[in-house]
Amino acid sequence: MPVLPPAVVDAVEADVRRLCTRYAARLQFHGWHHVSFVRTKAARFAVLNGAEVSVVETAALVHDVNYLVRRNSAASAGSGLRLAILSRARVPKHVAGWIDRIVDEAEMANRDRHISLEAQALSDADTLFKALPVTPVVLAHKYLEENGIGLRELANKICGEQRRVHDEGFYFYNQEAADQYAHWAAANLQLWQCIRESLDDADVSALLDTVTGSPAAAS
Repeated sequence: MPVLPPAVVDAVEADVRRLCTRYAARLQFHGWHHVSFVRTKAARFAVLNGAEVSVVETAALVHDVNYLVRRNSAASAGSGLRLAILSRARVPKHVAGWIDRIVDEAEMANRDRHISLEAQALSDADTLFKALPVTPVVLAHKYLEENGIGLRELANKICGEQRRVHDEGFYFYNQEAADQYAHWAAANLQLWQCIRESLDDADVSALLDTVTGSPAAAS
């Protein structure tokens, strides 16, 4: 038996989807398209690694509500809203606390080699979204606009947070995910390293300023 019955997970989904729809203009990157992708992949990874699927799905649904609380914030900033959503869906308090911890544990900046199976499943799904070849092409500019940051700051964030876990061998925890997607991750990190280097070229920075009408490369 799942820890959370389907009706409870459905209630969380409906609440989060309502928020994503209402605040779609603020969630250009972390909107429902992101949440639903991460939820689907996280459930699959949870089946593969033996994690509790209903808890992982629910954690995936609420993992990025911090972006409704404060722009460019850590997952922990969304704890109050996350727990309120879970409470409205009648998630038991001890399970809600577990889900809240999973979200913090899975965050790229926090995670290490020994996080829980549930956090591993969520982390792999969220990390995969970051590593998708289409993300820097189609969605990176939406991240910049959503969070009010410049291209250099995003490049520094990606290289600073993701290079460590990549080089230490736990970019993906699930072996199937690593086998299938590791080359995407490597290419993505190489791209962002090249972007970071290119911004040190004065002529490239001038080009970007002309195209965007603002110092987009600024930190």
